[in-house]
Amino acid sequence: MKTLMTLVFGTLLAMSAMTALQADTSLSPSAPDGLRKGGTVGDSLPAPPIAGDPRDLKREVRNYPEQPPVIPHAIRGYQIDKRFNRCLDCHSREVAPAAGAPMVSITHFMDRNNQVRAAVTPGRYFCTQCHVPQTDAEPLVESDFLPVDQVIRQGARDGASGGNQ
Repeated sequence: MKTLMTLVFGTLLAMSAMTALQADTSLSPSAPDGLRKGGTVGDSLPAPPIAGDPRDLKREVRNYPEQPPVIPHAIRGYQIDKRFNRCLDCHSREVAPAAGAPMVSITHFMDRNNQVRAAVTPGRYFCTQCHVPQTDAEPLVESDFLPVDQVIRQGARDGASGGNQ
């Protein structure tokens, strides 16, 4: 019985290997249209152009409380690693007033126990973890996101007209 099972299993394995070898490898299945549209899974399409320089744009208003502000200037080539943080050249407590840059928020000096420290804490040291450069890039996906102030006004209107049911 054991020999028969081994023989059947071996035959099935050999048949599946032959089927795989006979498959036409010249055709690549179409890729799902996600953020990068078109092409096939095997195609290497050129990357879209880099969005415009943020210095040409007006400063963005935050959409909700505690939203990390976007970076209103180019940061290409900035060194931000465990040895050095170029952002702190202008945004540190000591330099920010003279540089005309906003100082790093007090929350960046608080550790996980909400104790205020003398230096930026490790959890908030890597700026681009939360902050991104402001650009004129087109949105990758459609969104019906509304700023919090607009949601509040809309809720007040709906409540006054009896729309919240």
